[in-house]
Amino acid sequence: MKAKPLFFDVHTFLAKIGPGRTVISCRKNKRLFSQGDPADAIFYIQSGKVKLTVISKQGKEAVVGILGANDFFGEGCLAGQSVRMSSASAMSACEVMRLEKEHTIRVLHDEPTFSELFLTHLLCRNIRLEEDLVDQLFNSSEKRLARVLLLLANYGKEAKQEPVIPNISQGTLAEIIGTTRSRVNHFMNKFRKLGLIDYNGGLHVRSSLLNIILHD
Repeated sequence: MKAKPLFFDVHTFLAKIGPGRTVISCRKNKRLFSQGDPADAIFYIQSGKVKLTVISKQGKEAVVGILGANDFFGEGCLAGQSVRMSSASAMSACEVMRLEKEHTIRVLHDEPTFSELFLTHLLCRNIRLEEDLVDQLFNSSEKRLARVLLLLANYGKEAKQEPVIPNISQGTLAEIIGTTRSRVNHFMNKFRKLGLIDYNGGLHVRSSLLNIILHD
């Protein structure tokens, strides 16, 4: 499924839609919003990566999403969500556009091309969530880690693949796939020895890592 119509430049469009938008330049680890904050805007990532996390009543934190350029997040406010169900923070230096809820609703009503783009985003996000659930329920932690690394490298997307993933800790990877840091370290060493990844100037992910997922 295409992430956006090829004839529609979302960057240019969002830059011209008038009031109700703010461009935020974020340093690494900057918090964009926290779980429990008022949900009064959506966000569009122009560059960089953003991490979504949730914290249980017992204080346990889990990573529920890692998003990159051209992704929206915080859209729950458009469906009646009054407070944030998760926290969002920058994983790297990034540029994010904040779009006020009321203004976004008006643009969705007045601009059918943007509405189509946003609907496609929601459908793709829903597909991704279903895939994540199936992955968590039926795949081993090794396969889940391989899948996450490929997703972080944009494998299979129309956008240019990012062979080198920005710094991401093994602790964060463990939170994403639901295992321990020691298990992640074990699998990462295994992948490196097999030539599926390397650390030359960053974490370089090779397409052959897909074999880990496909192997029974």
